[in-house]
Parts: sequence; structure tokens; C-alpha cells
Amino acid sequence: MHKVFISGSMSIKNIDSNVIERLNNIISSQYEIIVGDADGVDSSIQNLLKEKHTENVTVYCVGDAPRNNIGCWSVEKVKTIEKPGTRAFFTAKDLKMAESCDYGLMIWDTKSTGTLSNAIELLKRNKYSLVYINKTKEFFKIKNAEDLETLLSYMSDSAFIKADEKLKLKRQIEIFKNRQTILF
Repeated sequence: MHKVFISGSMSIKNIDSNVIERLNNIISSQYEIIVGDADGVDSSIQNLLKEKHTENVTVYCVGDAPRNNIGCWSVEKVKTIEKPGTRAFFTAKDLKMAESCDYGLMIWDTKSTGTLSNAIELLKRNKYSLVYINKTKEFFKIKNAEDLETLLSYMSDSAFIKADEKLKLKRQIEIFKNRQTILF
């Protein structure tokens, strides 16, 4: 059975109808859904899944209990040695979800480094993601470095600079391009 990792920006509280349509396809295909426990997209997706009486869901968290588990689904507690509350602490959960899934569905505000990092982690693992840009109401398939570059072009200059500082975006793209060249 396929596992879909759904994540997105904490700033997004309302899920667009285009994403709901994709979510309905995932549910009707009986894919397993893995989702985080954060506010924003995670909790909004959880609300939708509960409304649709979806059972095939696992909530990933770090720490003793999830911050949100709206449908009382099974919980995957990810262990980490990182300091609680830090970015690295919460990233441990995202890395585990990227490892556990087959595909990703990301809902992005064109700023969130967490969502962008998830798409990059999937690409590192040769897994595809479908990123929904909330502002432009468009889906983008992320399968290679060129796709990632196109996605990054939707960021403002200041958002890109911040993300590059945190995620080393330019270096990541260089690595992906070199990896693609080696394969061919």
C-alpha cells in the first residue's frame, strides 16, 4: 500500500478546494496517510480527514504526545536527542516521515523552510512530491533539480535569502544536478 506524507506551512489554516480534491483521491485510493502534529496545514488536514472519517492515518510527533491528533489516530513517536522546541527537534519527525513515505503532498506558502525542506528530503531519497503553491493555486511535481529551481522561483528575494541561509538551497541544487549528471 502506498504511503503519502502530507505537510505544509504553519501559516496556512484553510485548505484550498484543489488540495481537497487531491486529498479525496488519496482517500479513495486507500493510500496510507502520514501527517505531522503541527498547527497550520497539519491540523487543517487532520480536521478534513476526521470529517471524512478516514481511518488509514498515522500522526507523527516528537516528544511524549502529539500536539494535535484530532482523529485519535495511531501515533508514531520519533525519538531524537535534539533540544525540545528547537527546529532540529521538530525536523526529526519530518525526516522520519520522508523516510517512511512513498510520495509527498506539500501545501506551501512560498516562505516556509520546513515545507521546502520536506520536498528536498524526498528528492534526496529519489521520491517525488507534489507541491501546491497556495498563493497561485498551482501544483508542481518535484522530480529533479530543475523542478526544484522552478519551485524556488516563486519565492520573494528576501524569502529565498532566508531559506538559503537555513537550507543551503544553492548547494542542494548543485548536489542534485551533479547526482543527475552521474546517473546519465
